[in-house]
Amino acid sequence: MKSFSQLVEHLSDAQGRTALLGISRGIEREALRIDPHGMLALDPHPRALGSALTHSRITTDYSEALLEFITPVHSDIDELLEGLTETHAFSVRNLNGQWLWPVSMPCYVGDEKDIPIAQYGSSNIGRMKTLYRKGLTLRYGALMQIISGVHFNFSVSHELWQRLYELSDKKLPLAQFISESYFGLIRNYRRLVWVLPYLFGASPALCSSFIKEQNSSFNFSSMGKGTLYLPYATSLRMSDLGYTNKEQENLNISYNSLDAYLAGVSQATHMPSASFAQIGVKVDGEYRQLNANVLQIENEFYSPIRAKRVTRAGEKPSEALARAGVEYIEVRALDVNPFSPVGIEASQVRFLDLFLLYCLLSDSPPSNAEEENEMTANLKAVVSEGRKPGLELQRGGLAIGREAWLNELFGELKPLALLLDGDDNDYQVALETWFAAIADPDLTLSGRVLQEIKARNCDHGKWVMDLAHEYHQLLSDYPLSDEVIAGYRAEALASLASQSALEAEHGESFDDFLADYFGSHR
Repeated sequence: MKSFSQLVEHLSDAQGRTALLGISRGIEREALRIDPHGMLALDPHPRALGSALTHSRITTDYSEALLEFITPVHSDIDELLEGLTETHAFSVRNLNGQWLWPVSMPCYVGDEKDIPIAQYGSSNIGRMKTLYRKGLTLRYGALMQIISGVHFNFSVSHELWQRLYELSDKKLPLAQFISESYFGLIRNYRRLVWVLPYLFGASPALCSSFIKEQNSSFNFSSMGKGTLYLPYATSLRMSDLGYTNKEQENLNISYNSLDAYLAGVSQATHMPSASFAQIGVKVDGEYRQLNANVLQIENEFYSPIRAKRVTRAGEKPSEALARAGVEYIEVRALDVNPFSPVGIEASQVRFLDLFLLYCLLSDSPPSNAEEENEMTANLKAVVSEGRKPGLELQRGGLAIGREAWLNELFGELKPLALLLDGDDNDYQVALETWFAAIADPDLTLSGRVLQEIKARNCDHGKWVMDLAHEYHQLLSDYPLSDEVIAGYRAEALASLASQSALEAEHGESFDDFLADYFGSHR
Protein backbone atom coordinates (compact mmCIF):
# COMPACT_ATOMS: atom_id res chain seq x y z
CA MET A 1 0.00 0.00 0.00
CA LYS A 2 1.43 3.36 -1.04
CA SER A 3 1.59 6.09 1.61
CA PHE A 4 -0.66 9.15 1.50
CA SER A 5 2.18 11.38 0.23
CA GLN A 6 3.08 8.84 -2.46
CA LEU A 7 -0.53 8.69 -3.67
CA VAL A 8 -0.77 12.48 -3.80
CA GLU A 9 2.43 12.53 -5.84
CA HIS A 10 1.08 9.84 -8.14
CA LEU A 11 -2.11 11.86 -8.67
CA SER A 12 -0.31 15.15 -9.30
CA ASP A 13 -0.68 15.05 -13.09
CA ALA A 14 -3.57 16.80 -14.85
CA GLN A 15 -5.72 13.67 -15.05
CA GLY A 16 -5.08 12.84 -11.39
CA ARG A 17 -6.03 16.33 -10.29
CA THR A 18 -9.23 16.15 -12.34
CA ALA A 19 -10.01 12.77 -10.79
CA LEU A 20 -9.47 14.17 -7.27
CA LEU A 21 -11.63 17.22 -7.97
CA GLY A 22 -14.54 15.07 -9.17
CA ILE A 23 -16.09 15.02 -5.70
CA SER A 24 -19.86 14.73 -5.35
CA ARG A 25 -21.38 16.40 -2.29
CA GLY A 26 -24.74 16.86 -0.64
CA ILE A 27 -25.82 18.65 2.52
CA GLU A 28 -28.70 18.00 4.92
CA ARG A 29 -29.28 20.82 7.40
CA GLU A 30 -31.74 20.62 10.31
CA ALA A 31 -33.36 23.67 11.91
CA LEU A 32 -36.13 24.14 14.47
CA ARG A 33 -39.03 26.43 13.68
CA ILE A 34 -39.57 28.98 16.48
CA ASP A 35 -41.97 31.82 17.13
CA PRO A 36 -40.63 35.40 17.44
CA HIS A 37 -40.45 34.94 21.23
CA GLY A 38 -37.98 32.08 20.91
CA MET A 39 -40.47 29.34 21.76
CA LEU A 40 -40.73 26.06 19.86
CA ALA A 41 -43.33 26.10 17.08
CA LEU A 42 -46.18 23.74 17.93
CA ASP A 43 -48.18 23.97 14.68
CA PRO A 44 -48.05 21.48 11.79
CA HIS A 45 -45.41 21.55 9.06
CA PRO A 46 -46.35 24.49 6.76
CA ARG A 47 -48.44 23.26 3.84
CA ALA A 48 -46.78 25.79 1.53
CA LEU A 49 -43.56 23.80 1.94
CA GLY A 50 -45.23 20.65 0.62
CA SER A 51 -45.35 17.13 2.01
CA ALA A 52 -42.63 16.20 4.47
CA LEU A 53 -43.13 12.59 3.37
CA THR A 54 -42.46 13.01 -0.35
CA HIS A 55 -40.68 16.36 -0.92
CA SER A 56 -37.09 15.86 -2.12
CA ARG A 57 -35.62 19.01 -0.58
CA ILE A 58 -37.79 20.12 2.36
CA THR A 59 -38.85 17.61 4.99
CA THR A 60 -38.92 17.12 8.75
CA ASP A 61 -36.79 15.02 11.04
CA TYR A 62 -38.05 13.98 14.48
CA SER A 63 -40.55 16.76 15.12
CA GLU A 64 -43.09 18.73 13.12
CA ALA A 65 -41.01 21.72 14.20
CA LEU A 66 -37.66 20.26 13.07
CA LEU A 67 -37.21 21.16 9.41
CA GLU A 68 -34.62 19.41 7.28
CA PHE A 69 -33.29 20.98 4.10
CA ILE A 70 -31.70 18.54 1.62
CA THR A 71 -29.62 19.54 -1.38
CA PRO A 72 -29.37 17.56 -4.60
CA VAL A 73 -25.92 16.11 -5.30
CA HIS A 74 -23.47 18.75 -6.59
CA SER A 75 -19.90 18.70 -7.80
CA ASP A 76 -19.53 22.49 -7.55
CA ILE A 77 -19.27 23.94 -4.01
CA ASP A 78 -20.73 27.34 -4.94
CA GLU A 79 -23.73 25.71 -6.61
CA LEU A 80 -24.19 23.41 -3.61
CA LEU A 81 -24.36 26.31 -1.16
CA GLU A 82 -26.41 28.49 -3.49
CA GLY A 83 -29.01 25.73 -3.77
CA LEU A 84 -29.08 25.29 0.01
CA THR A 85 -29.51 29.05 0.43
CA GLU A 86 -32.36 29.15 -2.08
CA THR A 87 -34.18 26.39 -0.17
CA HIS A 88 -33.76 28.36 3.06
CA ALA A 89 -34.90 31.58 1.37
CA PHE A 90 -38.03 30.00 -0.08
CA SER A 91 -38.83 28.35 3.25
CA VAL A 92 -38.53 31.44 5.45
CA ARG A 93 -40.95 33.24 3.11
CA ASN A 94 -43.51 30.55 4.01
CA LEU A 95 -43.13 30.19 7.78
CA ASN A 96 -46.12 32.38 8.71
CA GLY A 97 -44.08 34.77 10.85
CA GLN A 98 -41.87 32.09 12.37
CA TRP A 99 -38.07 31.98 12.30
CA LEU A 100 -35.36 29.32 12.12
CA TRP A 101 -33.30 28.55 15.23
CA PRO A 102 -29.68 28.89 14.00
CA VAL A 103 -27.79 26.63 16.47
CA SER A 104 -27.69 22.93 17.29
CA MET A 105 -28.94 22.87 20.88
CA PRO A 106 -32.68 23.60 21.21
CA CYS A 107 -34.49 26.78 22.15
CA TYR A 108 -36.38 27.12 25.44
CA VAL A 109 -38.55 24.05 25.97
CA GLY A 110 -41.04 24.01 28.81
CA ASP A 111 -42.78 20.64 28.93
CA GLU A 112 -41.18 17.89 26.85
CA LYS A 113 -44.66 16.50 26.22
CA ASP A 114 -45.45 19.57 24.11
CA ILE A 115 -42.83 18.71 21.46
CA PRO A 116 -44.89 17.63 18.43
CA ILE A 117 -43.78 14.37 16.78
CA ALA A 118 -43.53 14.58 12.99
CA GLN A 119 -46.66 13.50 11.14
CA TYR A 120 -46.48 11.92 7.70
CA GLY A 121 -50.11 11.16 6.93
CA SER A 122 -52.24 8.03 6.82
CA SER A 123 -50.35 5.88 4.31
CA ASN A 124 -48.62 2.82 5.74
CA ILE A 125 -45.14 4.25 5.14
CA GLY A 126 -46.22 7.58 6.67
CA ARG A 127 -47.64 5.85 9.74
CA MET A 128 -44.46 3.80 10.09
CA LYS A 129 -42.28 6.93 10.04
CA THR A 130 -44.38 8.57 12.76
CA LEU A 131 -44.48 5.38 14.86
CA TYR A 132 -40.69 5.10 14.68
CA ARG A 133 -40.46 8.60 16.15
CA LYS A 134 -42.99 7.72 18.84
CA GLY A 135 -40.73 4.82 19.76
CA LEU A 136 -37.73 7.17 19.96
CA THR A 137 -39.70 9.39 22.32
CA LEU A 138 -40.54 6.55 24.68
CA ARG A 139 -37.00 5.16 24.52
CA TYR A 140 -34.91 8.31 24.91
CA GLY A 141 -37.21 11.26 25.50
CA ALA A 142 -38.13 14.01 23.06
CA LEU A 143 -35.51 16.60 24.03
CA MET A 144 -32.58 14.67 22.60
CA GLN A 145 -34.44 14.30 19.32
CA ILE A 146 -34.80 18.03 18.62
CA ILE A 147 -31.06 18.70 18.61
CA SER A 148 -30.09 19.95 15.13
CA GLY A 149 -27.09 19.05 13.03
CA VAL A 150 -25.63 19.20 9.55
CA HIS A 151 -24.91 16.05 7.55
CA PHE A 152 -22.37 16.09 4.72
CA ASN A 153 -22.58 13.47 1.98
CA PHE A 154 -19.39 12.71 0.08
CA SER A 155 -18.22 10.48 -2.75
CA VAL A 156 -15.27 10.51 -5.13
CA SER A 157 -15.21 10.18 -8.90
CA HIS A 158 -15.18 6.99 -10.95
CA GLU A 159 -11.94 8.28 -12.50
CA LEU A 160 -10.27 8.38 -9.08
CA TRP A 161 -11.45 4.87 -8.30
CA GLN A 162 -9.96 3.65 -11.57
CA ARG A 163 -6.61 5.27 -10.76
CA LEU A 164 -6.57 3.85 -7.23
CA TYR A 165 -7.62 0.42 -8.47
CA GLU A 166 -4.76 0.35 -10.97
CA LEU A 167 -2.38 1.00 -8.06
CA SER A 168 -3.89 -1.77 -5.94
CA ASP A 169 -3.07 -5.48 -5.98
CA LYS A 170 -6.42 -6.05 -7.80
CA LYS A 171 -7.25 -9.00 -5.57
CA LEU A 172 -10.83 -7.73 -5.32
CA PRO A 173 -13.26 -6.90 -8.13
CA LEU A 174 -13.54 -3.12 -8.65
CA ALA A 175 -16.96 -2.78 -6.95
CA GLN A 176 -15.74 -4.62 -3.87
CA PHE A 177 -12.50 -2.62 -3.87
CA ILE A 178 -14.56 0.58 -3.80
CA SER A 179 -16.67 -0.60 -0.86
CA GLU A 180 -13.68 -1.76 1.15
CA SER A 181 -11.83 1.48 0.38
CA TYR A 182 -14.79 3.50 1.67
CA PHE A 183 -14.64 1.42 4.84
CA GLY A 184 -10.95 2.27 5.05
CA LEU A 185 -11.98 5.93 4.87
CA ILE A 186 -14.53 5.33 7.62
CA ARG A 187 -11.96 3.71 9.93
CA ASN A 188 -9.54 6.62 9.49
CA TYR A 189 -12.37 9.10 9.94
CA ARG A 190 -13.27 7.49 13.25
CA ARG A 191 -9.61 7.71 14.33
CA LEU A 192 -9.65 11.43 13.56
CA VAL A 193 -13.30 12.36 14.11
CA TRP A 194 -12.37 14.48 17.17
CA VAL A 195 -10.86 17.02 14.74
CA LEU A 196 -14.34 18.00 13.51
CA PRO A 197 -15.88 18.95 16.88
CA TYR A 198 -12.62 20.71 17.78
CA LEU A 199 -12.79 22.96 14.71
CA PHE A 200 -16.51 23.00 13.91
CA GLY A 201 -18.23 22.17 17.20
CA ALA A 202 -20.45 25.15 17.97
CA SER A 203 -22.43 24.10 21.03
CA PRO A 204 -20.37 24.87 24.16
CA ALA A 205 -23.45 26.47 25.76
CA LEU A 206 -27.16 25.76 25.95
CA CYS A 207 -30.46 26.89 27.42
CA SER A 208 -30.83 25.68 31.01
CA SER A 209 -34.31 24.34 30.14
CA PHE A 210 -32.58 21.51 28.29
CA ILE A 211 -31.02 20.11 31.47
CA LYS A 212 -33.33 17.89 33.46
CA GLU A 213 -32.50 16.10 36.70
CA GLN A 214 -31.69 12.85 34.97
CA ASN A 215 -29.02 14.29 32.67
CA SER A 216 -27.30 16.96 34.74
CA SER A 217 -24.02 15.11 35.38
CA PHE A 218 -21.89 17.86 33.80
CA ASN A 219 -20.38 20.46 36.12
CA PHE A 220 -21.78 23.44 34.22
CA SER A 221 -20.90 27.07 34.70
CA SER A 222 -23.78 29.53 34.39
CA MET A 223 -24.10 32.83 32.59
CA GLY A 224 -27.04 35.17 32.98
CA LYS A 225 -30.37 33.68 34.00
CA GLY A 226 -30.76 30.85 31.54
CA THR A 227 -27.38 29.84 30.09
CA LEU A 228 -25.25 26.85 31.04
CA TYR A 229 -21.85 26.19 29.50
CA LEU A 230 -18.60 24.28 29.86
CA PRO A 231 -15.57 26.60 29.57
CA TYR A 232 -13.61 24.38 27.15
CA ALA A 233 -16.46 22.42 25.52
CA THR A 234 -16.75 22.27 21.75
CA SER A 235 -19.90 20.26 21.00
CA LEU A 236 -22.42 19.44 23.71
CA ARG A 237 -24.50 18.08 20.84
CA MET A 238 -21.92 15.29 20.46
CA SER A 239 -21.66 14.68 24.22
CA ASP A 240 -23.64 12.36 26.47
CA LEU A 241 -26.35 15.04 26.47
CA GLY A 242 -26.89 14.59 22.75
CA TYR A 243 -27.10 11.69 20.36
CA THR A 244 -25.99 8.84 22.55
CA ASN A 245 -27.69 5.57 23.28
CA LYS A 246 -26.71 3.47 26.30
CA GLU A 247 -28.37 0.40 24.77
CA GLN A 248 -26.03 0.65 21.77
CA GLU A 249 -22.78 0.92 23.72
CA ASN A 250 -22.25 -2.85 23.71
CA LEU A 251 -23.13 -3.48 20.07
CA ASN A 252 -19.49 -3.26 18.91
CA ILE A 253 -20.46 -2.99 15.26
CA SER A 254 -17.30 -3.50 13.22
CA TYR A 255 -16.13 -1.24 10.40
CA ASN A 256 -13.34 -3.59 9.36
CA SER A 257 -15.24 -4.69 6.25
CA LEU A 258 -18.62 -4.25 4.60
CA ASP A 259 -19.59 -7.83 5.50
CA ALA A 260 -18.63 -7.35 9.16
CA TYR A 261 -20.58 -4.10 9.30
CA LEU A 262 -23.71 -5.62 7.74
CA ALA A 263 -23.53 -8.58 10.13
CA GLY A 264 -23.31 -6.21 13.10
CA VAL A 265 -26.24 -4.06 11.96
CA SER A 266 -28.33 -7.19 11.32
CA GLN A 267 -27.56 -8.49 14.79
CA ALA A 268 -28.54 -5.15 16.37
CA THR A 269 -31.89 -5.03 14.57
CA HIS A 270 -32.63 -8.58 15.76
CA MET A 271 -31.35 -8.18 19.34
CA PRO A 272 -34.15 -7.98 21.92
CA SER A 273 -33.88 -5.27 24.57
CA ALA A 274 -35.29 -6.05 28.00
CA SER A 275 -35.48 -2.32 28.71
CA PHE A 276 -37.42 -1.48 25.55
CA ALA A 277 -39.65 -4.53 25.97
CA GLN A 278 -41.01 -2.90 29.13
CA ILE A 279 -42.44 -0.12 26.94
CA GLY A 280 -44.51 -2.64 25.02
CA VAL A 281 -44.96 -2.77 21.24
CA LYS A 282 -48.72 -2.90 20.71
CA VAL A 283 -50.65 -2.19 23.90
CA ASP A 284 -54.46 -2.15 24.02
CA GLY A 285 -54.54 -2.05 20.22
CA GLU A 286 -52.19 0.93 19.93
CA TYR A 287 -48.59 0.76 18.73
CA ARG A 288 -45.94 2.34 20.94
CA GLN A 289 -42.84 1.44 18.90
CA LEU A 290 -41.99 -0.61 15.83
CA ASN A 291 -40.51 -3.45 17.91
CA ALA A 292 -38.64 -4.01 21.18
CA ASN A 293 -35.19 -4.62 19.69
CA VAL A 294 -32.08 -2.59 20.48
CA LEU A 295 -32.66 -0.87 17.14
CA GLN A 296 -36.20 -0.51 15.82
CA ILE A 297 -34.70 0.10 12.37
CA GLU A 298 -31.17 0.72 11.13
CA ASN A 299 -31.56 4.52 11.23
CA GLU A 300 -31.64 4.32 15.03
CA PHE A 301 -27.96 3.39 15.08
CA TYR A 302 -26.22 6.59 16.15
CA SER A 303 -22.83 6.95 14.51
CA PRO A 304 -20.73 9.98 13.50
CA ILE A 305 -20.39 8.51 10.00
CA ARG A 306 -22.44 6.12 7.85
CA ALA A 307 -21.78 4.06 4.73
CA LYS A 308 -24.64 4.73 2.31
CA ARG A 309 -26.22 3.78 -1.00
CA VAL A 310 -29.37 5.26 -2.49
CA THR A 311 -32.15 2.80 -1.71
CA ARG A 312 -34.78 1.44 -4.02
CA ALA A 313 -38.47 1.55 -3.07
CA GLY A 314 -39.05 -0.51 0.08
CA GLU A 315 -35.36 -1.35 0.44
CA LYS A 316 -33.57 -1.09 3.78
CA PRO A 317 -30.20 0.74 3.89
CA SER A 318 -28.30 -2.49 4.63
CA GLU A 319 -30.05 -4.27 1.75
CA ALA A 320 -28.90 -1.54 -0.63
CA LEU A 321 -25.33 -1.89 0.63
CA ALA A 322 -25.46 -5.67 0.32
CA ARG A 323 -26.89 -5.40 -3.20
CA ALA A 324 -24.35 -3.04 -4.74
CA GLY A 325 -21.85 -1.84 -2.15
CA VAL A 326 -21.01 1.60 -0.76
CA GLU A 327 -21.94 4.56 -2.98
CA TYR A 328 -21.10 7.45 -0.65
CA ILE A 329 -20.48 8.26 2.99
CA GLU A 330 -22.46 10.53 5.32
CA VAL A 331 -20.57 12.67 7.83
CA ARG A 332 -22.77 13.20 10.89
CA ALA A 333 -20.41 14.95 13.33
CA LEU A 334 -21.15 18.56 12.33
CA ASP A 335 -22.89 21.09 14.53
CA VAL A 336 -24.95 23.82 12.90
CA ASN A 337 -22.56 26.72 12.25
CA PRO A 338 -24.24 29.73 13.90
CA PHE A 339 -22.08 32.14 11.88
CA SER A 340 -23.69 31.02 8.62
CA PRO A 341 -27.35 31.63 7.71
CA VAL A 342 -27.49 28.12 6.23
CA GLY A 343 -25.53 26.33 8.97
CA ILE A 344 -22.32 25.61 7.03
CA GLU A 345 -19.84 27.67 4.98
CA ALA A 346 -17.56 27.06 2.01
CA SER A 347 -14.32 26.91 4.04
CA GLN A 348 -15.79 24.03 6.05
CA VAL A 349 -16.78 22.16 2.89
CA ARG A 350 -13.26 22.54 1.47
CA PHE A 351 -11.69 21.38 4.72
CA LEU A 352 -14.01 18.36 4.73
CA ASP A 353 -12.93 17.56 1.16
CA LEU A 354 -9.29 17.58 2.24
CA PHE A 355 -9.96 15.70 5.47
CA LEU A 356 -12.01 12.95 3.81
CA LEU A 357 -9.59 12.53 0.92
CA TYR A 358 -6.82 12.16 3.50
CA CYS A 359 -8.86 9.48 5.28
CA LEU A 360 -9.41 7.70 1.95
CA LEU A 361 -5.84 7.85 0.65
CA SER A 362 -4.09 6.97 3.93
CA ASP A 363 -3.33 3.43 5.04
CA SER A 364 -6.21 2.17 7.18
CA PRO A 365 -5.51 -1.06 9.07
CA PRO A 366 -8.34 -2.88 10.83
CA SER A 367 -9.19 -1.49 14.25
CA ASN A 368 -9.22 -3.52 17.46
CA ALA A 369 -10.86 -3.15 20.87
CA GLU A 370 -8.01 -1.10 22.33
CA GLU A 371 -8.10 1.38 19.46
CA GLU A 372 -11.90 1.57 19.64
CA ASN A 373 -11.58 2.58 23.30
CA GLU A 374 -9.04 5.25 22.32
CA MET A 375 -11.34 6.67 19.64
CA THR A 376 -14.23 6.87 22.10
CA ALA A 377 -12.10 8.50 24.80
CA ASN A 378 -10.57 11.04 22.39
CA LEU A 379 -13.95 12.11 21.06
CA LYS A 380 -15.41 12.37 24.54
CA ALA A 381 -12.48 14.49 25.73
CA VAL A 382 -12.70 16.91 22.80
CA VAL A 383 -16.45 17.48 22.92
CA SER A 384 -16.37 18.34 26.63
CA GLU A 385 -12.97 20.06 26.97
CA GLY A 386 -11.46 20.26 23.49
CA ARG A 387 -10.13 23.81 23.88
CA LYS A 388 -8.45 23.11 27.22
CA PRO A 389 -4.80 24.25 27.18
CA GLY A 390 -2.40 21.32 26.98
CA LEU A 391 -5.13 18.76 26.29
CA GLU A 392 -3.64 15.33 25.58
CA LEU A 393 -5.21 12.56 23.54
CA GLN A 394 -4.23 8.93 22.97
CA ARG A 395 -2.78 7.49 19.76
CA GLY A 396 -1.51 3.95 19.56
CA GLY A 397 -1.38 3.69 23.34
CA LEU A 398 0.74 6.83 23.71
CA ALA A 399 -0.22 10.35 24.80
CA ILE A 400 -0.07 13.08 22.15
CA GLY A 401 -0.98 16.73 22.55
CA ARG A 402 -4.00 17.99 20.64
CA GLU A 403 -1.95 20.78 19.08
CA ALA A 404 0.90 18.49 17.99
CA TRP A 405 -1.51 16.02 16.35
CA LEU A 406 -3.37 18.79 14.52
CA ASN A 407 -0.13 20.37 13.28
CA GLU A 408 0.90 16.98 11.94
CA LEU A 409 -2.44 16.49 10.16
CA PHE A 410 -2.47 19.95 8.61
CA GLY A 411 1.09 19.41 7.40
CA GLU A 412 -0.11 16.31 5.54
CA LEU A 413 -3.08 18.17 4.05
CA LYS A 414 -1.07 21.09 2.67
CA PRO A 415 0.32 19.34 -0.47
CA LEU A 416 -3.19 18.05 -1.24
CA ALA A 417 -4.60 21.59 -0.96
CA LEU A 418 -1.89 22.86 -3.32
CA LEU A 419 -2.72 20.12 -5.83
CA LEU A 420 -6.48 20.70 -5.74
CA ASP A 421 -6.11 24.48 -6.10
CA GLY A 422 -4.15 24.55 -9.33
CA ASP A 423 -4.30 28.21 -10.41
CA ASP A 424 -6.47 29.46 -7.54
CA ASN A 425 -6.04 29.17 -3.77
CA ASP A 426 -9.45 28.35 -2.26
CA TYR A 427 -8.33 25.12 -0.59
CA GLN A 428 -5.15 26.70 0.74
CA VAL A 429 -7.09 29.64 2.18
CA ALA A 430 -9.57 27.24 3.84
CA LEU A 431 -6.71 25.23 5.32
CA GLU A 432 -4.96 28.38 6.58
CA THR A 433 -8.22 29.65 8.08
CA TRP A 434 -8.68 26.57 10.22
CA PHE A 435 -4.95 26.13 10.83
CA ALA A 436 -5.05 29.37 12.83
CA ALA A 437 -7.48 27.69 15.26
CA ILE A 438 -4.84 25.13 16.27
CA ALA A 439 -2.69 27.59 18.19
CA ASP A 440 -5.63 29.82 19.13
CA PRO A 441 -8.67 27.77 20.24
CA ASP A 442 -10.70 30.98 20.43
CA LEU A 443 -10.80 30.87 16.62
CA THR A 444 -12.74 27.58 16.62
CA LEU A 445 -16.50 27.92 16.22
CA SER A 446 -17.09 27.01 19.88
CA GLY A 447 -14.50 29.54 21.00
CA ARG A 448 -16.17 32.24 18.92
CA VAL A 449 -19.59 31.37 20.35
CA LEU A 450 -18.46 31.82 23.95
CA GLN A 451 -16.60 35.01 23.10
CA GLU A 452 -19.71 36.47 21.46
CA ILE A 453 -21.95 35.67 24.41
CA LYS A 454 -19.49 36.99 26.97
CA ALA A 455 -18.77 40.15 24.95
CA ARG A 456 -22.47 40.93 24.71
CA ASN A 457 -23.02 39.98 28.35
CA CYS A 458 -26.30 38.30 27.47
CA ASP A 459 -27.94 34.90 27.72
CA HIS A 460 -27.21 32.31 25.05
CA GLY A 461 -30.88 32.44 24.05
CA LYS A 462 -30.82 36.21 23.51
CA TRP A 463 -27.72 35.93 21.33
CA VAL A 464 -29.29 33.14 19.27
CA MET A 465 -32.54 35.09 18.88
CA ASP A 466 -30.61 38.07 17.55
CA LEU A 467 -28.98 35.76 15.00
CA ALA A 468 -32.35 34.21 14.12
CA HIS A 469 -33.79 37.64 13.42
CA GLU A 470 -30.74 38.70 11.39
CA TYR A 471 -30.82 35.54 9.25
CA HIS A 472 -34.57 35.74 8.80
CA GLN A 473 -34.20 39.22 7.34
CA LEU A 474 -31.20 38.22 5.21
CA LEU A 475 -32.93 35.14 3.79
CA SER A 476 -36.23 36.98 3.29
CA ASP A 477 -34.36 39.54 1.20
CA TYR A 478 -32.30 36.95 -0.68
CA PRO A 479 -33.03 37.36 -4.41
CA LEU A 480 -35.06 34.47 -5.77
CA SER A 481 -36.03 34.54 -9.43
CA ASP A 482 -39.66 33.97 -10.45
CA GLU A 483 -38.49 30.74 -12.08
CA VAL A 484 -36.90 29.44 -8.85
CA ILE A 485 -39.97 30.33 -6.78
CA ALA A 486 -42.24 28.66 -9.33
CA GLY A 487 -40.06 25.53 -9.17
CA TYR A 488 -40.35 25.30 -5.39
CA ARG A 489 -44.11 25.88 -5.51
CA ALA A 490 -44.51 23.21 -8.17
CA GLU A 491 -42.52 20.69 -6.16
CA ALA A 492 -44.53 21.48 -3.02
CA LEU A 493 -47.79 20.83 -4.88
CA ALA A 494 -46.44 17.69 -6.54
CA SER A 495 -45.28 16.32 -3.19
CA LEU A 496 -48.73 16.89 -1.66
CA ALA A 497 -50.29 15.09 -4.63
CA SER A 498 -47.84 12.20 -4.21
CA GLN A 499 -48.77 11.84 -0.55
CA SER A 500 -52.48 11.92 -1.41
CA ALA A 501 -51.95 9.22 -4.02
CA LEU A 502 -50.18 7.02 -1.48
CA GLU A 503 -53.02 7.50 0.97
CA ALA A 504 -55.64 6.65 -1.66
CA GLU A 505 -54.11 3.25 -2.31
CA HIS A 506 -56.16 0.38 -0.91
CA GLY A 507 -53.31 -1.86 0.10
CA GLU A 508 -52.58 -4.13 3.00
CA SER A 509 -53.36 -3.32 6.62
CA PHE A 510 -50.76 -1.53 8.75
CA ASP A 511 -50.18 -4.72 10.73
CA ASP A 512 -49.47 -6.65 7.52
CA PHE A 513 -47.33 -3.81 6.18
CA LEU A 514 -45.09 -3.97 9.26
CA ALA A 515 -45.00 -7.75 9.13
CA ASP A 516 -43.88 -7.60 5.49
CA TYR A 517 -41.30 -4.89 6.18
CA PHE A 518 -39.71 -6.86 8.99
CA GLY A 519 -40.33 -10.20 7.31
CA SER A 520 -36.68 -10.75 6.53
CA HIS A 521 -35.96 -10.26 10.24
CA ARG A 522 -38.32 -12.97 11.44
